[in-house]
Order: sequence, then C-alpha cells, then structure tokens
Amino acid sequence: MRINKRLAAFALVGVTLATLTACGRADAGPAEGGGAEDISDGPATGSLTVWAMGAEGENLDELTKTFEEQNPDVDVEVTAVPWGSAHDKFIAAIASGTTPDVAQVGTTWMGEFAGLNALDPVPAQIDDSVFFEGANATNLVDGVSYGVPWYVETRVVFYRTDIAEAAGITEPPTDWDGLHDMAAAMKTQPGVDWGISLQPGGTGSWQTLLPFMWQAGGDITNDALTEFTFDSPENADALSYYQSFFTDGLADSAPTEGTTEADFVDGRVPMFISGPWMIGSVEALGGEGFADKYGVAVMPSAQKEASFVGGSNLGVFSNTKNRDAAWKLVQFLTEEETQASWFDIVGDLPSVKGAWTTDALKSDGKLAVFGTQLETAKAPPSITTWEQIATSLDAQVEAVTKTGSDPAEALRAVQQEATSIGFGGE
Repeated sequence: MRINKRLAAFALVGVTLATLTACGRADAGPAEGGGAEDISDGPATGSLTVWAMGAEGENLDELTKTFEEQNPDVDVEVTAVPWGSAHDKFIAAIASGTTPDVAQVGTTWMGEFAGLNALDPVPAQIDDSVFFEGANATNLVDGVSYGVPWYVETRVVFYRTDIAEAAGITEPPTDWDGLHDMAAAMKTQPGVDWGISLQPGGTGSWQTLLPFMWQAGGDITNDALTEFTFDSPENADALSYYQSFFTDGLADSAPTEGTTEADFVDGRVPMFISGPWMIGSVEALGGEGFADKYGVAVMPSAQKEASFVGGSNLGVFSNTKNRDAAWKLVQFLTEEETQASWFDIVGDLPSVKGAWTTDALKSDGKLAVFGTQLETAKAPPSITTWEQIATSLDAQVEAVTKTGSDPAEALRAVQQEATSIGFGGE
C-alpha cells in the first residue's frame, strides 16, 4: 500500500536530512543577474550522469526512465552515493574536473560549491516562483540562483492528542505561552516524565533554536550579509524562552540519545519538534491505531511565524558537456506531475507548491500541516563558514540549557566568535 511505503520512506528521509550539515559561500562566481544561457526548446539528447544520495539515489531510475521515454535520444546514468561520503566525493570531483552533469546537492552546500565556480547558474526558463520561498532561497549566492529545490522538509510540533485532552487541552498551541503551558499541563499526567523533548545543545541544536529566533523577529545576519546579529535583544528573548523549558523542569537537559520515538509512543515525553520523517517512525513503532493518538501543528508564533526549512536541491555542474539536456532533466524533475510521482515513490515532500494539490497530499491532514508550515519556513544564509559558527552556537545552547548560562551573554560569545571567523571568501 502507498501509505506503508510513505511511512518507511519518511524514516529513510530522516536519516538523509540529518546529514545536511555542510556549508558554503564565497564571493566568486557570476555577477548578480546570473548570465546563464538559455536552453533549447527541443527534446534532450546525448548522455547524462547524475549523482544522488540515500533513498533518492536508490530510486531515481524510476523517474529517469520516464524522462528517457519522453526523450528517446537521451541516456541517463544514475549513481547512488552514500550520504556519509557525499560531500568529500563532490569536493574531490570538483578539484579533478570529474563532476557529474546533474546532482542532488545539500541545501547548505550551495554556497560552497558556487564559490568554487562548480555550479551553473539557473537558466531564465526555469520559473523559481513555483517553489516555496524559503527552499528557493537556499540556492541563492550573491543574488544568483545556482540550483532549484528538489524536495523539502520543515519542522512542526508533534503532540499526543490523547494526553493533551486528558490535561484539558483540545487545540494545539499557537503562541509561545501556549506551547509552554501545554508542556506544563501534559507533564502533570500519569506516566509523563517531561512535557516536551528539546535538544539541550549538541550537534544540530541550532536547527531547533533558529525558528524561535526568527519568530521573535531576530536573525543571525543583516540582510546585506556584512554583519552578524546573534547578540540582538530579539535573539536573547528567544534563547531565554528556550531555556525556560529546562529551568522549569519541562524538558530533559540530559536525554537518552535515540529515544524520542519510543518516549513519544510510550507517553513519557508527549511532545517534540521535528520533521516529516517522524510520521513514519512513530507510526511504525506505535502500530495499528497510533496515528489517531497524535497530531501535528505549525510552530507557535511570537512576532512572526517561522520554522526551519531543509531538504535537497538539484544543480547542474559548470563543466557539464551536455548542459542543455542537464537542465531539461532538472525541469522534468521539478514538474508538478513528476513531483507528485516522486512523493508516491519515495515520500519526499514536493518543493513545487502546485504539487501539493494532488489527492495524496490533500487527503493527509498531517502532511497538510507541513505544507502550511513551508510557507513561512526559512534557512540560514549560504555562508562558507556556517559550519564553524553553528558549532559555536550549539556549544552555547548547551551551556544555557545545562548550566544555566545567561542567554544574552551566551549570544555575545557567539557573536564575538562569528565575527572573528567571518563570512568566508574575503
């Protein structure tokens, strides 16, 4: 059944997305406005090599066969690349001039690859307005788009509806006070140890914290990407709010790794924030009927609505010998019908907004929440040094949640280190 394939696929996608921690930005590359040549109107011809990772690499042949049927004179060879070695493989290929024609590219790798002059700017025929704005922004480097979103994910609130109702809560929270109050109310219920699961620092905790900063009206850089803004009052408010879940005893500052799904199913921790892959994980673990015991909701808002956007992009490498066919394949993979088929095959959420009108997505209430959240989801800017800066932020989040460090002082430390590290490419 399609629903079972989707549940299994989401678990695989979760592993895939957890690896997207590469970074990138440099000042090299074409001037603002691109300069990309047009692509022809005729069918694709010649041969193409494509690299893709994870479940995408293992299943992409199902789509490229259709592309070959539509373009009889083209031949597409797909190579599945393990996520763990993908970044190093790309860098080695860029250095040696042996890159594929088309590839799946992690959203936080775009600036790095563009800075190495490895990616071809997107042709004008590809309409970027069809994509979710936050996902599309991950392809922009110095005002030039070097790829298109292939699939997307974002973070929402998962909560046990049965435990919430027992605590007197019948509607999901819509603001910060509501989320905190809901965690406190559910913690009073029998068998509940903690009201919510939040990352107490450590690798990747910035992905959970940044949405709260954006919700508070803060950001990590100015719009011109010339200054860091970690130490703003808005960001301090967000980190203080995040800290409150730990100081008020609602979130565990030393959780056992890898137990989020089990704790949720057992009811020990009836709320967490995560992405669509968790649908498959918790329903597979909870068994028949568990889908009726939980719900998902968009992230609570403060000054504005926001969440984190991830996923993967599609890029054409600049040394391709068949640029015209390469971009035609990208066009095909981002058509509404193709995106809907890809969801059925792998479970990846479409990056093209129009594909969300299909019955498979419209009829799934939980997935519809992700579609709503994607309208206000965003990502950090593509800067070469982001991985180093994110490590600093993760360390300060840990100090705030585990030792009670002052949030404003912690962010001043991040600001100082980020300013010292710089934006890269300078």
